[in-house]
Amino acid sequence: MSGTFCSDDAKRLAALEMLKSGDAARDEILKKFTQLASELLGIPGSFVSVVDDENQYIKAACNFDLKRTSFQHAFCRHTLELDDVLVCNDTHLDPRFSQHPLTLGEPFIRFYAGAPLRNRDGILIGTLCVTDVTPHDFSHDKAALLELLAGLVIGYLDAWYITGYQDVVTRLPNRQRLLKDIELLQQAGNQEPHNLTLIDCIDMPRAYEIARSVGMNAVENLLRELASILRTRLRLEADDVLYTVALGRFALLSGTHDNASARELSKRLGGIRAQIFDNISIDARPHLGEVNFVPAESQVSEVLRRAVSALHEAITLKQNYMAYNAESDGRKSQNFRLLHDLAAAIRGTPGLYLVYQPQISLLHGKPVGLEALLRWDHPLFGNIPPDEFIPLVAQTSLMEELTDWVIDHTLAQLRQWRSKGLNLPASVNLCVSDFSRADFADKLEAKMLQAGLNTDDLSIECLETEQVLENPDARCGLDKLKLRGFRIALDDFGSGYSNINTLCRIPVDVIKLDRSLIQQLSHDPASEVIARHVITMLKELHYVVLAEGVEDLQTLASLQRLGCDEIQGFYYSRPLAPEVLEHWLSRHFPTN
Repeated sequence: MSGTFCSDDAKRLAALEMLKSGDAARDEILKKFTQLASELLGIPGSFVSVVDDENQYIKAACNFDLKRTSFQHAFCRHTLELDDVLVCNDTHLDPRFSQHPLTLGEPFIRFYAGAPLRNRDGILIGTLCVTDVTPHDFSHDKAALLELLAGLVIGYLDAWYITGYQDVVTRLPNRQRLLKDIELLQQAGNQEPHNLTLIDCIDMPRAYEIARSVGMNAVENLLRELASILRTRLRLEADDVLYTVALGRFALLSGTHDNASARELSKRLGGIRAQIFDNISIDARPHLGEVNFVPAESQVSEVLRRAVSALHEAITLKQNYMAYNAESDGRKSQNFRLLHDLAAAIRGTPGLYLVYQPQISLLHGKPVGLEALLRWDHPLFGNIPPDEFIPLVAQTSLMEELTDWVIDHTLAQLRQWRSKGLNLPASVNLCVSDFSRADFADKLEAKMLQAGLNTDDLSIECLETEQVLENPDARCGLDKLKLRGFRIALDDFGSGYSNINTLCRIPVDVIKLDRSLIQQLSHDPASEVIARHVITMLKELHYVVLAEGVEDLQTLASLQRLGCDEIQGFYYSRPLAPEVLEHWLSRHFPTN
């Protein structure tokens, strides 16, 4: 294959553009080189120039005020053409310079000596020069010293480039260089379709685990080995550019007519076995993400962002490769916005609110509790169901804030209801991250006391049962809550990871049967057999059994016959706002 940035002209263009860009720290060092050259060579004026096909740019100078000239009028073009030290003792006597505008006018150059600057890729990028307004003799020793100083300048510029544009481990161009190369295509108005393909070979947690086990040198060996394997497997030619854009993550930038698709590249890669040491290797499954773009019509940062979006989609879906998909990316962007807006809602922006669904005793036919359920009325998207936004929050620090919001507002509502004589307990749903907080039980108990409530006024519904079982901190947190008198309910029993082992390991008071276990009760004999045995077993183990999702009289009658203790569902009531719930209770249960 043949990449975009493979020719000497393209490399030269990239190098010149980076040097022409402003960098105050770099140019201050270059100025010190010009001061050194002036002092050592006994010539008052000195400058460092960068020269492209159209202009000469003075990047640093000592006693030399010129900032820029055209390439045609640059003394330094003769130095570059000679590709050696050029000395002109007296410009008035040299036919190349005697009638030159810079000789006859400002800055009135009468003496000039210049040495070419050739970088580590062998590309001529500019000159180091000394000048004066009077003629000078300039010995061979001084010419050699000027050449030596030019070598120091280019050595510094190479080091500056490596620091800013090269990955120190793999020695490949880095992410900054990739962005710069895309920017150069954009600035050139390139209308040709291009591909950016990202290749993820090893994720950061795994790399850090390797470093922890066998040392950082092993990770660096692995990264260099991966770079070498990629070049071989992808059949890259010597002048094709492979970038390192993050730890274990690489990139290819090329024209669509030159580059195979991510699908084809993925087939070439297959699985990778890379050596860490001579006798140790690891297996890696690369993931690829690609985006097609037209440089002249694209924002540089957006190109990379879309490629990252495609790559992460491939990783999430466990696919070898994915092309950028605007619809999927839009969902991710909306999810990010939702997280941002939810954070604002937690901290005071209107939108979040609680509704409460009654839980009814089948023995007495009266309400025995209320489940607090979170709702969000988004200012743009309207009501967003919890199962859409809770998963987004679950893996972020917002989960703790959201839980505290729900608890605080539930307790405030309970306190208000107590003042009105409504004494039903409420339950809140908590997840593994809540139970894992070391001080969660203590703080919750303190909040209850501050609100003038007892611990039996609040029930805790345990979500994510499997994760709780696998997390010692979460199990300890549940034990602490139980010891403080909170009633513990196990949610969604009968779906997913529900078994007897769960009941033996979590201090549970109430078992909530999932709607999937009871929704067929009224017309499926097999479902009734299963439900009867489950309820019988739970009752013999002395649990309170509560069935969720009861929507019709037939299901209610079946559950009552099977010995279920409590139910909640649309048959009695949907989740209700506090004031609506009060009206509902006064109408249906006037004695409460």
